[in-house]
Amino acid sequence: MDQLHGRHALVTGGARGIGLAIARELLRSGAAVTLAGRDPATLDSAAAELAPLGTVRCVRMDVADAVSVDQGMGAATKAGGRIDVLVNNAGQAGSAAVAKTDDALWARMLAVNLSGTFYCSRAVLPAMLQAGWGRIVNVASTAGLIGYAYTAAYCASKHGVIGLTRAMALEVATKGVTVNAVCPGFTETDLGREAIANISARTGRSEPEAKAALAAFNPQRRLVQPEEVANAAVWLCLPASGAMNGQAIAVAGGEVT
Repeated sequence: MDQLHGRHALVTGGARGIGLAIARELLRSGAAVTLAGRDPATLDSAAAELAPLGTVRCVRMDVADAVSVDQGMGAATKAGGRIDVLVNNAGQAGSAAVAKTDDALWARMLAVNLSGTFYCSRAVLPAMLQAGWGRIVNVASTAGLIGYAYTAAYCASKHGVIGLTRAMALEVATKGVTVNAVCPGFTETDLGREAIANISARTGRSEPEAKAALAAFNPQRRLVQPEEVANAAVWLCLPASGAMNGQAIAVAGGEVT
């Protein structure tokens, strides 16, 4: 239960969904946790929920803005010490056919999902390398391993996250730092519910029918639960998982093998 005792973990997008579940499991593993996000009220609410489990702090940060990331990481380090574990969870999803994907959607997917992961990793790596220990876990998606129709921008951004993960992992392989990714399938989160609502609105199907259509991608015929993603992500953060490096682990019931 205390394998991460004395470690400081930062989770981007940590106030809800998969990020909140990961923060909870990190606290149960003994880490002090900083939640990073854009909305102070949502961060404060999540911190209050998690407080009984351990030390929780919040920092306001827009991962798509390099200056905001550097400022937020600086504030988090000042308050909680060196960041030993970084979970790049913040992300957005958008859908459109390629011919209808405008510049704004394309830029937003790359900025939040890919550049955000890069900015945050770049900010924490020097201290991890100096300390000779660190864990970076990127929350990608099965969309980073395969393609889905009508989500070209999202798929491209998540494929980029997998490539970034593998490149960073090779750079730090002998330095006591590991970099891995977890790739959830369709998961029961706010983003998942938004996808269901969009399918329902566009196709005329009921929301239960739309949910069943997403669940059908999973051979287990269900949506993944945030806690299942969290268990995989936190396992990658443990000292005993030091041989795991450069991996992209699908949490999708067998959809990707």
